[in-house]
Amino acid sequence: MHGQGTINTSDKPARALGLCSGGLDSMMSALVLRTQGIAVEWVTFETPFFSAEKARRASLITGVPLTVENITAEYLEMLKDPPAGYGKYMNPCMDCHTMMFRLAGKLMRKSGFDFLFSGEVLGQRPMSQTRPSLRYVEKHSGLDGYILRPLSARKLPETIPEKNGLVDRSRLLDISGRSRKPQIALAKHFGISEFPAPAGGCLLTDKGFSRRLSDLFRHRPEAAENEFHLLRHGRHFRLNPQNKLIVGRTEKDNEKILQYHDPLRDTVIKVKLYAGPIAVLTGAGGKQVITLAASICAGYSRAPNLASVEVDIKAPDSRQSVNVLGLPPSDVKKFLV
Repeated sequence: MHGQGTINTSDKPARALGLCSGGLDSMMSALVLRTQGIAVEWVTFETPFFSAEKARRASLITGVPLTVENITAEYLEMLKDPPAGYGKYMNPCMDCHTMMFRLAGKLMRKSGFDFLFSGEVLGQRPMSQTRPSLRYVEKHSGLDGYILRPLSARKLPETIPEKNGLVDRSRLLDISGRSRKPQIALAKHFGISEFPAPAGGCLLTDKGFSRRLSDLFRHRPEAAENEFHLLRHGRHFRLNPQNKLIVGRTEKDNEKILQYHDPLRDTVIKVKLYAGPIAVLTGAGGKQVITLAASICAGYSRAPNLASVEVDIKAPDSRQSVNVLGLPPSDVKKFLV
């Protein structure tokens, strides 16, 4: 690091590692720093609750190098009991951001970056981008003074890289609030015309997904990663504490249910002779539970009402066919998660 108040006169450019969501703010924060000759790179994290797809696209558009890390195991431990609590649903925004910065900090030290940055804008989000929230993240991530937020920097305390002359504070911005007009104007300045709409990237802010997640935590506290991916697909029915039935809504649902189910633990159910969904019964089930699951699956198929339907049952260690009467969807609403 350079001494306080000095200007970076080294031939070697400063290196900054940014947390990238893939949105407009992430892109602009990197480009603002890059105009100062700072070598910028990104890291993004993925779990079953949010993906790196937008970040990968942003990297292609801007040319900013990107590292992607899967943090599911560590994330789940935090998610079960976040110190700062949840938002409206099961979104632990403050502790999520804290974890991401802490993990990015490890990469920063390991790879020789000088500081971290993000596209956060003061006041843009009521839960996670207030002054107290930004301060909480710095304090609890162990990176006090090393997190620069270029888009709002001049409205926030001076950071260590600014004090040490690695960054020219006068060329940073003072954006605040929820309007995106300044960022859109900045994108035009940089010649960026393609960027995703804000928000919508985290499933933990979705009411229905959060309800399913809460149910899974209650009944399967040691659930495997694939079970969290399954929460995104199909209709979910809690038949009893041990068994849940997942019934596809669409062809894509059917494909994803087969992709993520556990063939060593789950039973796959499919109606014969009639078009219909793929269903998966999680956990070992006796005859009564399998019959109920098959009847629910048949009820969502194209089989005629009150017709006896042959259903294929593929368990981990056996395969059989059973004949059932389809249960109308209205009769099984009580099981829906």
